[in-house]
Amino acid sequence: MKLNTLIKTNYPKLRVGRGIGSGKGKTSGRGVKGQKSRSGVAIKSFEGGQMPLYRRLPKRGFKKIGKKNIAILNLSDLMLFLKNKKIKIQDEISIKNLSEKKLIGKKYDKLKILGKGEIKEKLKITTDFISKSARSKIEKAGGSINLLKQKNI
Repeated sequence: MKLNTLIKTNYPKLRVGRGIGSGKGKTSGRGVKGQKSRSGVAIKSFEGGQMPLYRRLPKRGFKKIGKKNIAILNLSDLMLFLKNKKIKIQDEISIKNLSEKKLIGKKYDKLKILGKGEIKEKLKITTDFISKSARSKIEKAGGSINLLKQKNI
């Protein structure tokens, strides 16, 4: 005989509250009186009158309600895209074109150009925001910038 045939592993479900003889009758294994013997009582995170852990810990941070998702690109990034032939010199650089070519994610609503790096090509850029240094470097290289109008909220 095999050993696993002698050991019964699947016990039938214990039916509580079915008479004294069942072993789980009358109080159904809940003991006598008290909060835990009643139905519908949940004592979640109750620590016996002690200040609960979630109230002892400090609050941290917040989520900004009107957060705008702005993609930030440096001039060095644009030059890298040109060098790797991901964008062409004659193409207009805008948030729509960059997301179509999967150079930036879909979650971004606006585009900001920053001036880190050097630029040598004439580029046509349509953007929401641009830094002063980026504007001067692009104009010095002979490129054009089209700033989109911002809606006042």
